[in-house]
Amino acid sequence: MIVASTSTIHGSSYLAYLTPTLKDHFKGVKELLFIPYARPGGISYEEYTAIAKKSFSKMDIDVKGIHEFENPIDAIKKSEAIFTGGGNTFELVNQLYKNHVLNTLKEVINKGTPYLGTSAGSNICGVNMMNTNDMPIVYPPSFTTLGCIPFNINAHYFVPIEGTTHMGETREIRIKEFHVFNEIPVLGLREGSWLEIRGDKIVLKGNFTARLFQQNKDPIELESGMAAVF
Repeated sequence: MIVASTSTIHGSSYLAYLTPTLKDHFKGVKELLFIPYARPGGISYEEYTAIAKKSFSKMDIDVKGIHEFENPIDAIKKSEAIFTGGGNTFELVNQLYKNHVLNTLKEVINKGTPYLGTSAGSNICGVNMMNTNDMPIVYPPSFTTLGCIPFNINAHYFVPIEGTTHMGETREIRIKEFHVFNEIPVLGLREGSWLEIRGDKIVLKGNFTARLFQQNKDPIELESGMAAVF
């Protein structure tokens, strides 16, 4: 699995910063199943799939959206590889439940189907989606997600620039609020960073540290190349 904070970093095209990693991760894959349910900016499934298709064409991988299949469960079961894009996590999870594919997605990932998640597509890899930054534009049946990793992801994590006059809550404050009621660890994953997961081994990759939050403990900065242990 590749669990990335974002699909695009500043000054770069869609997935470009991840391309060397994805070529290795999806080696031998000819066709990839794209899950566009998160609909960033409210774009259509067709528009979103076209963006992914353009990017993967540079890797000689064809892309088909899950919405193109009559049976989404079969589409997941028969897929060579899967990519869930970013957008709104509430709508993504809502559609995964509505189409009855959440459990099937978890099953194929656990059996070894190569998976890429970015932003919302990474949020769903955690125990639940409760550390998303997104607005609750819809109400999914449950906040429980894939649980492929034993912690939650806070994608696009950042620390406010020193001297800023913004008085709103920081990500760290929000995560501390979460930990008043929940024991699940949370990893603040900065843009340009990703997790590479092979079996039980979880390694932070990219040029930045990630911040690990645990209930009743001080946050820990994980260095790139460091394995996360829970």
